[in-house]
Amino acid sequence: MIRIALQTSYRRKLRRLAPIDPAGGRRDGPTVVVAPHPDDETLGCGGTILRKRGAGCAVTVVFITDGRSSHAHLMPPDRLAEIRKAEALAACRALRVPDRAVHFLGYPDGRLSDHQDEAAADLLDLFRTVRPAEVFYPHRLDPPADHRAANHIVRRAMAEWGGRADAFEYPVWAWHHWPFVRLAPTSGGGARAVVRNTIGTLSGVRLLRALNVAVDVRSVLDGKRAALAEHRSQMERQGADPDWPTLRDVAGGDLLACLLQPVEVFLWTPGRVLAEAPRLAAAAP
Repeated sequence: MIRIALQTSYRRKLRRLAPIDPAGGRRDGPTVVVAPHPDDETLGCGGTILRKRGAGCAVTVVFITDGRSSHAHLMPPDRLAEIRKAEALAACRALRVPDRAVHFLGYPDGRLSDHQDEAAADLLDLFRTVRPAEVFYPHRLDPPADHRAANHIVRRAMAEWGGRADAFEYPVWAWHHWPFVRLAPTSGGGARAVVRNTIGTLSGVRLLRALNVAVDVRSVLDGKRAALAEHRSQMERQGADPDWPTLRDVAGGDLLACLLQPVEVFLWTPGRVLAEAPRLAAAAP
């Protein structure tokens, strides 16, 4: 009963986030979506991508790691990396992003923190070329190490670039806490991880405070589901292997339900605020 009451209260707060048109005003400019792993682009902002592409906006998707470690105990990592690259291209096509606008940096999955300098330099080159009006990347509260590293890498590259792109941080695994997911230990989402994340987010309070805008994706939700289905290694058991974990298994499906809501939510930081931050920091006594 407590979990249901809290979920109801939290979802009411999410519905009150400021709605934004992802293709309105200056938001119709070039957009860069940064994903630490193949599937994060769809999970975190697939609906927003579809709405932007439907309005004719240019979207570039960047995958920082190769995803080789998601099921490395069940498949040779090199083979898994090849599969996930092909899946990522298929998912981006489903999101109406052309192959020429998809980039793979190829850093090793699970070890991104060891390659922050190189990855930031790669993104800096891309930002200078694309000159985005908006950049989407993982939320700072996302618990996986690669997601936290990706957040730092993007913010560093944006600061070095100096452009006035608006920043949108999208949660993926930040939803993996009670009351949004159950505590029951299920495949891919054990109770210990949920408890750890629940403590880290103060039962979701920190996450709700770190979200300020929402995009209505009801009209494209089927398209988002179709794009996610292209990540077959993450959504389907390979060869009917009962030990092959999928996103549907995580917390009994609760995590996926959070990521397939009728709205996508973000922490939005206007570009002018980002641009002024280094100057204000330098002027501080």
